[in-house]
Amino acid sequence: MNTPGGNTITTAEHAIALMFALARNIPQATFSMKEGKWEKKKFMGVELFNKTLGILGLGNIGSQVARRAHAFEMNVIGYDPFLSDEKAGELGVEKVSISELFKRSDFITIHTPLTDETRNLVNRETIETMKDGVYIINCARGGIVNEKDLGDAIQSGKVGGAALDVFEKEPPEDLSLIKLDRVICTPHLAASTREAQENVAIAIAEQVVDYLLNGTIRNAVNFPSIPADQLPRLRPYITLAEALGSFAAQVYEGGITEVTVEFRGEAGEIDTKPVTIAALKGLLTPILTETVNFVNAPLIARERGIEVKEMRSPDSGNFHNMLVIKVKANGKENAVYGTLYGKKEPRIIRVDSFPVEIIPEGIMLYIHNKDRPGVIGNIGALLGKNNINIARMHFGRESAAGMAISVVSVDAEVSAGLLDEIRELPNIISVRLIRL
Repeated sequence: MNTPGGNTITTAEHAIALMFALARNIPQATFSMKEGKWEKKKFMGVELFNKTLGILGLGNIGSQVARRAHAFEMNVIGYDPFLSDEKAGELGVEKVSISELFKRSDFITIHTPLTDETRNLVNRETIETMKDGVYIINCARGGIVNEKDLGDAIQSGKVGGAALDVFEKEPPEDLSLIKLDRVICTPHLAASTREAQENVAIAIAEQVVDYLLNGTIRNAVNFPSIPADQLPRLRPYITLAEALGSFAAQVYEGGITEVTVEFRGEAGEIDTKPVTIAALKGLLTPILTETVNFVNAPLIARERGIEVKEMRSPDSGNFHNMLVIKVKANGKENAVYGTLYGKKEPRIIRVDSFPVEIIPEGIMLYIHNKDRPGVIGNIGALLGKNNINIARMHFGRESAAGMAISVVSVDAEVSAGLLDEIRELPNIISVRLIRL
């Protein structure tokens, strides 16, 4: 059994506690008094009232932080690629871009997962765009904040202080950041309260009782029950739907408001519900800190104000079957198309208007480029120079000499530095790293 939400309140309260401690220098003043000192002037603090709090990630925990910040009459702004206008309004949060959040915030609190997109998100360059004296709180994951760059910024005075509950390596071996006077730290305590442990234990017990007495399964980590005779036919579609959802989440960005799963041709003859749930799981997993499974995915989508639709059509073009995941975000609709080949082998066959044939597995580079001579050769040469083997390459274009996409499957990790080098190549529009 899984127990989502068991430590949500506890973690949100810890972030708020660290924010108060930062604002009023409470740990430093306590240590000073224990040494027999009385340093009132040294520990002058700041009020939270009327300050701007920027929340990175507005899932369960970030949302609870927002609700509590309003009690202190803070101005709350937030960035989350899945935050709908409706949900933002409900939370009283002003939706902003990540760059605007960095520029406007007096306090920044992080509640986002560690992904390739968020690794070292707070670094030397992004810190330079922030207000002088900004305060940074991280109760999410180590690695989102570049610890060396943060330490340098604190020593220079650019950052007023930091409160950290998580670290790149736990326990930390390099204590230079932790020993700075303007750093408050705790050993990954955000979820460690008696209440949180009790809540998790009670939730598990209630779920077991509910199953034994009523046959109801809540928050199971595996898939909801499917009749044995249907599973062989459904399983390939479930695999394809989850891959399409994950691919879409990593290619498109913005506040998603609507997801439509279309079942075309033979796909329209199956039980659509578990397949739609698989698509939601794939879509939500790459961008959330909380665990997303086949049971809670619909609930999470609903909580985030995402409308989920299903459609069936007998028309699947030149294919026997087809699944289409359509995503609406920021007033724009994008779509990823997939099918099952041969012995139920999944393929991505179209991305928006670009026809492709992609095996949805492993590490891939999704490159948006101009259709010009030399683009493919430049990409291959740069990967080869960095000793990265290309497993497969897939190309799609709208028209000759127009726009195109290149999807390159590789056998090894691609560093952030190498991604930047690819972005600098001629005729490259954008590059994204995708893991399936």
